[in-house]
Amino acid sequence: MIKEYKTIVLDEVDSVAILRLNRPEKLNAFNMQMFEDMLDAIDFVNKNDDISSLVLTGSGRAFCAGADLSMGDKTFDKNFDTRSDFESDYRRDAGGILTLKIYNSLKPVIAACNGDAVGVGATMQLAADIRIAVKKSRFGFVFAKRGIVPDGCASWFLPKIVGISKALELCYSGDLIDAEEAYKIGLVNYLVDDEEELIKESVSISKKFSELSAPVSVAMTRHMLWSLSAESSPENAHIIESKLIDSRGVSEDAKEGVLSFLEKRKPHFKNKISSDFPSIFPWRKSKFKDN
Repeated sequence: MIKEYKTIVLDEVDSVAILRLNRPEKLNAFNMQMFEDMLDAIDFVNKNDDISSLVLTGSGRAFCAGADLSMGDKTFDKNFDTRSDFESDYRRDAGGILTLKIYNSLKPVIAACNGDAVGVGATMQLAADIRIAVKKSRFGFVFAKRGIVPDGCASWFLPKIVGISKALELCYSGDLIDAEEAYKIGLVNYLVDDEEELIKESVSISKKFSELSAPVSVAMTRHMLWSLSAESSPENAHIIESKLIDSRGVSEDAKEGVLSFLEKRKPHFKNKISSDFPSIFPWRKSKFKDN
């Protein structure tokens, strides 16, 4: 354990952070303590240069059963609040704040789904770069069945991942789909047989992202592909790419990348996420002060 929390466990395996939702007796139902714990853990990972990536998974037989419904019909009223200091005419959705935190991560994020993922348990995985699931997993976007609407910025992420028609079908019906179906529609990238293989595969993919690639380049690439793919024109992507290539091209990492290739050896990149980002980053300004 690299840092202690009340509702999650944060471990490290081969420089990969494993964030495990840890309310197994409640099927890892999402509450405000888990919300705060996850935000803090993701910040901790982003600030630690010794951690290359983040894996999200659950304890027990579920990934996350959705919002904790123990408050009954008051579950979604003002007592299930987000940030009271946010100055606006609405209260921000906690699932959306969490998903945006994942979206803005400076490290690659892998969702390792160990069991059922319902509601916010499904939407929080949408901002992950890769989603892996054990074959027993099921996914449910059940919001309409609870009399609410999708959370976690799902209306932005889900259509991009599975297409608008399939996204609407999943959200209208609220049906639980199994891992095989999730794989077929592109919601899941890889399927594995059990939890042991799930973590092993997640760490293996994470290491593939970091062993031969420059951390700053990976961070920039993550933000480029997530944000620039939503731009109205490829010209906007061209502008950002040009500025970043200009900046990174004179970096120590670029020199090392070329020399290691020519000398047929493993690269040793020295630029750090904590100190060596190009001055152009971030190129987009968040509407929210906590993102």
